[in-house]
Amino acid sequence: MDLHATLARVGVRVPDILLPRPGIDLNAWAVVACDQFTSQPEYWQQVRGIVGDQPSTLNLIFPEVYLGQPDSEARISAINSAMRQYLDKELFESRPETMVLVRRETHRGAVRWGLMAALDLEHYSWADDARTLIRATEGTILDRLPPRVRVREEAAVELPHIMVLISDDARRVIEPLTADTDRLALLYDTQLMLGGGRVTGWAVDSPGDLSRVAAGLGALHADLDPANPLLFAMGDGNHSFATAKSIWENIKSSLTAKQFENHPARFCLVELENIHDPGLEFEPIHRVLFGTDRTVFEQALAAQCGGFTRITSTDLTDVLAQIEGQEAQQFGYVDADGFALYSLDDPAASIAAGTLQRVIDALVDQDAADVDYIHGADVTEELGRRPGNLGVLLPSVAKDVFFSSIVADGALPRKTFSLGEAEDKRYYLEARRLG
Repeated sequence: MDLHATLARVGVRVPDILLPRPGIDLNAWAVVACDQFTSQPEYWQQVRGIVGDQPSTLNLIFPEVYLGQPDSEARISAINSAMRQYLDKELFESRPETMVLVRRETHRGAVRWGLMAALDLEHYSWADDARTLIRATEGTILDRLPPRVRVREEAAVELPHIMVLISDDARRVIEPLTADTDRLALLYDTQLMLGGGRVTGWAVDSPGDLSRVAAGLGALHADLDPANPLLFAMGDGNHSFATAKSIWENIKSSLTAKQFENHPARFCLVELENIHDPGLEFEPIHRVLFGTDRTVFEQALAAQCGGFTRITSTDLTDVLAQIEGQEAQQFGYVDADGFALYSLDDPAASIAAGTLQRVIDALVDQDAADVDYIHGADVTEELGRRPGNLGVLLPSVAKDVFFSSIVADGALPRKTFSLGEAEDKRYYLEARRLG
């Protein structure tokens, strides 16, 4: 089997990985994905306090809590400068042609496994009706791309928080490696800051191991419908992946054929995860509306359904239990007055996330509210109870029908689900050179 040709057919490349050089404090180096805690600047202030002046990926990313601030361009310039400095000072060590087997244990004790690989952006589309190997699973908010493009277009390295799902019920790709960690080279093992749990990584770089990965992916590909071959579904980080795609589309027409085949911008480093991994937790993404109230919200809601019923709920646990596993569209609600359960008649969309997104879009378009998308019901409650705010709590998405739903119906409404809560997201650790 030609390893590289087999992987190329399924849109995968073995990456050249960059890791922090030995001696760097990995607890300070690894910080959580930039799109988390976007309404909690105090979290990122804590991160800065932990990092201090130590080498850290905090200096190489743009936490989205700071988007829209007047110093954005200066921050982007500092990020790109820090990337070049880290390379010049040899703070990275290179692992050529290496995938990384990743074991992540969350603070709750759940364990999930992943595999770092590079995906070919030529096989990706964010269109709702895409039929590509690699697809967005939720609506892509194109307005969110420009600031990410400005960071990446001059970046010397990429640091991925992207998690991409495969549907491997026979466990042919990642799981065979998990039984062989005793013979794989240990790359890192560290506790993660601020409740992130622990992460361990091993090198997957032998021809035999890489060939087995290629064979497993090839078998998954062979089982797909050729007319609609969804192999890789975005789990987390779709907008970062879409940013990489946007930049690639902008530059590829100027390349020679040889450059086109091997240009680093054509690929994007991600962590592959098996949706059938019992440690991979699907969580809903909730919403908090700012600068509005229940009356305004209900008026907008009434325009997106035939009617609704509101029942007062006692607490967060009660409302979360009531919205799960129901045939009718339901969602939870919290404001300064407490909790409630809403049930919708004749809703405008097929799932609650879709109906509520129409409500939220209408309010935002009318300047009647601002919105943030929140990972974690506890945080939604805390923010939603503040004066002038309200929180909307969504039910979870079923893992067992996830891939078939995307194939049949296209992308879900944006910000429908999350792989775990905020602290469970990828922490930046590995990197890859872009130039």
